[in-house]
Parts: sequence; C-alpha cells; structure tokens
Amino acid sequence: MTPMNRWRDAIRMGLGAMCFIALLASAGATSPRFSPTGPEAALFGADKNYPVGNRTTWRETPYLVGSFSRYDTIFPSNRVEPAAQPWNFQRAKDEPAIRYDFNGKRYTLDEYLAHFPVTGILLLQGDTILLERYQYGRTETDRFMSASMSKSIMSLLVGIALDEKKIQSVEDHVSRYVPELQGTLYGETSLRALLQMSSGIDFDGKVNGVKGNAGTQRLIDGITADANPIAVLAACRKRDFPEGTHFDYSPGDNEATGLALRRATGMSLSAYLSEKIWKPIGTESVATWWVDTSGQEFPSSGFNATVRDYARLGRLLAHDGEWNGRQIVSKSYLIDATRNRAEDKHLAPGTVTHYYGYGYQFWILPGNKRMFVLRGANSQY
Repeated sequence: MTPMNRWRDAIRMGLGAMCFIALLASAGATSPRFSPTGPEAALFGADKNYPVGNRTTWRETPYLVGSFSRYDTIFPSNRVEPAAQPWNFQRAKDEPAIRYDFNGKRYTLDEYLAHFPVTGILLLQGDTILLERYQYGRTETDRFMSASMSKSIMSLLVGIALDEKKIQSVEDHVSRYVPELQGTLYGETSLRALLQMSSGIDFDGKVNGVKGNAGTQRLIDGITADANPIAVLAACRKRDFPEGTHFDYSPGDNEATGLALRRATGMSLSAYLSEKIWKPIGTESVATWWVDTSGQEFPSSGFNATVRDYARLGRLLAHDGEWNGRQIVSKSYLIDATRNRAEDKHLAPGTVTHYYGYGYQFWILPGNKRMFVLRGANSQY
C-alpha cells in the first residue's frame, strides 16, 4: 500500500494525534513548529477554521480536526486536574532529521506529514523532546481525543488500586465491588478476564451471525438519557466462550472494570487519575474524560489530553511506573499488564490480531523484548 493510499485510509478512520518514528542525524531547531494546514486541509474544513461537529456529525470528514481536538465541548466530560507545578522536559539543541523506510523507499518526516493527516507529533528520548510538530492549526494547548488509549489508562488505575489494597486481587469477581451485579454473568467474572477482554460474554449481540453493537449503543445512549450502566451489564445473559479462553474486544468488559474500580476507590476515575497519576507526573494541562448522565466515565474511550502530557504518561511507562524515584504504579503490575503469559495462548501476538497480542488493556508487540503500545481506533498511539 502506498503512503497516499494509507493516508486516504486514515481519513476514513480519523486523525492521528501522535506517532513515533526512527531517529537518525541532526538539523534544525527544537521549538514547537506549527502549520495552519496539512494534507487535503480543505476536506477537513480549513476554510471554516476546522469547525467542531455536534453529537451527530463529529465523525464526518469536514469536522474531524475540530472534533478530535474539541471532543470535550461536544460531550459531557469530567476534568482531570493537573499538577500545581508542571514537570518540564528538556529540549534538544537541534531537531533530528528523521528518515523511515516503507516499501523499499526512504522518506523524511516532512514527507510523512505531507502524506498523512497527523494533527500532532512528539518524539521523546529520555527526558528530552527531540521534536514537536502540529498541523491543521492545532497547538500545544489542544486536548486530543485518544479513543481506546483510555483503556490502558484505566488499567494503570487498577494497578494502583491493587497497590493500595483497595482491590484485593485481579482474581476477584466484579460482584465483590458491585454487589448489584451478584448473580449476573459480569458480576461473576474475574477482573483479570475483563482486563484481558476475555470474559466470553456476548455484550453486543449478533445480527445475522455478525457481531452487533446493542450493548455499546445502550451505554452511549446514557449520554442524554438516564444512564444505568449496571442495568446494561446485568442484561447480558449469554457467555459465548468460557471465561479466560477467547479474546473479544468488548466495551462491556471495560464498563464492568470501571464500575468495580469506582466502587473500590470511592472516587470517579477522573478524580482518582488526577490524584494518583496526573498530578504526580507533573502534567501541565487539564485533561478531560467523557461521562454518561450518571457521572460514570466511559472507561473504553473519551479521554482527552495535550500531546506533552501524553508524553509525560509515556515517560512513566518507559520507567515501568516510576517517576523520579517514586513508584506511581508497581513495576510487577506493569510487567503483568504488558506481557503475554504462557498460559494465555489466546492473547499471544499474532493470535489476537495478525500482529498484536494483548495484556491488561495494553497491546503487546511480537518479539523477545517486552514492547507494548497504547492504541486508539482513529490512529492514536
């Protein structure tokens, strides 16, 4: 597939907020660089200053740039408060020249940005920002929607709750923390199986043998109607596969985990994230998280933050949960979350997808070296 075909596919999928590519020689300056345009900017509403869509139109092409960087103005969201005093990165003296190979040809970073609808990109090495670029009039103050990267963020919060003994074990059933789900399929499923997307529960139903979206739509309907996520989960009465044996990327598994986490901590996911991660890692900006009318965050999506604060989160992960000598998330949990256990053959790289494997809400890359990634459905990494 050519770069042009790949970026046309990216238009159909959405706009990427971040991308990391290989490092080579040096040239240029490291101050953030901004462009008012980008590939096919007219398609994304450049003449109207990249308008923001509404709850119906936000994923239509003319509104993608505006919607993906103003998501929390479209949907109700909780604030995730930042640090009182931000922790600052260093900046390289020179911006590195970037090259990458694709289909036998070598391309530059400028060619990459000319081919793909990327809104923001930051390359970090250690504590040093090597480059920071924005397109389509976006800036370092914009909060970018991360889609399913939210799942990995929730997983970190589960790890902290385990460290604090607010959750006793990943083998606990959800009903231990959400007694209203006692006797239901989700209530009698372990947190481990939910984190691994392996509950086996038919959450979305099937239409003519093809997976539908019935459960997901009921959760989304809670944006405007009286939300009752417990009732949505309790309504699921069929387990297609034994627990812990089959991967199925299900928002129901996320929702059940999020409910258990909220009950165990006595805090909203946003407040818990602010206290336990967002402030301790010295974030510079408010983040936001999409909520339903009950005030419950959607654990599977809807988290928004600036590119630099995502970079701070990446630095935390690169140090296995440690931040400047303080262990924010236990290393043992993060290793469990980002590796494939021998007994979990259904989650091995190349089995979950043709390339990736899966851990506790993290995508695992193949190979002998432990490597993992946060991924969102619309080219967010």
